[in-house]
Amino acid sequence: MRTLTFVVGTGRSGSTALSGIVNAHPDVLSLNELLASVQSRALPEGLLDGTEFWRLLSDPNPVFERMIRSGVPMPEFLYTRRPGRFSTATTGIPALSLMVLPHLTDDPDGLFDELEKEVPGWPARSAAEHWEAVFGLLGARFGRTAVVERSGYSLERVPLLRRVFPQARFVHLFRDGPDCALSMSRHTGYRLIFLLREILARTGAERVEDLTGDQVRSLPPELSRLLADRFDPALVLDRELPTAGFAALWSELVVRGVAHLGRLPAPVRTTLSYEDLLDEPREQLTRLAGFIGVEPLPRWLDVGAARLDSGRRGASRRLPAAELEALREACAPGTRALAVRG
Repeated sequence: MRTLTFVVGTGRSGSTALSGIVNAHPDVLSLNELLASVQSRALPEGLLDGTEFWRLLSDPNPVFERMIRSGVPMPEFLYTRRPGRFSTATTGIPALSLMVLPHLTDDPDGLFDELEKEVPGWPARSAAEHWEAVFGLLGARFGRTAVVERSGYSLERVPLLRRVFPQARFVHLFRDGPDCALSMSRHTGYRLIFLLREILARTGAERVEDLTGDQVRSLPPELSRLLADRFDPALVLDRELPTAGFAALWSELVVRGVAHLGRLPAPVRTTLSYEDLLDEPREQLTRLAGFIGVEPLPRWLDVGAARLDSGRRGASRRLPAAELEALREACAPGTRALAVRG
């Protein structure tokens, strides 16, 4: 019987490396950044026919398209590294093609075409049933028996995922707070997230999509210009942003995420520390395989151990003492939440 596991976390926690390791297992269908790609559109209520569901998968992600158009693509955008027939400048890049399909195959356009022949003809049913069918279709296509979805910035989705997929298992992947916050502060996507959160805080809006014209006009130019269809990349890349602010963001996400996970039955949740993975790769990957429901194949363990880069540990300790202390202080709530997790 096929298992479904979601790897959730704040992002910048070694999760991209873990997706690559999981994908190397011959029995695991690794769906890299699937939910991040389709975002809030992924799990609508009510029934959808195949054509409506296909649009969720194939319509370009508007935020990611703006980032590409503005010259600030994230390193996770696999399709833009080896472009196919889709382009932001012409067709737009289908949501499924940007990060999910290139992770599975060297011919993402061909796999997209295979799905396009099948999915639009599906009958009306719930989004969850459509997703189960996608998992089954891709699992059969690649000969995989277990499904693992991994998206960054995903802890907030735990209650929704539990409700929609009650049979799913959850792995909370986390990393030392100061190291994670420092990595966030240097990452294009998280810098944009930080700035968009500032926009929402200033205007009181819940979502960027809900901003009114008056609210946009009330913003300082360096923020309002980020909402344009194309913006100056310097607005994201060159602005001085407080590293401790990313630490506070990390803490906020972790505290809420640990609470969400703590409400799940113990057998369907586990934790995985990035530092433990670096220190004990074979032991931790063996435990992960058992939780996912696959065999910890010796060759796979060798591949996984070889892919982990211990040099990424402890980057925050090279900061000036005062900056490191500010990071640790801002991370303290999240660190405490991790220490008492059940």
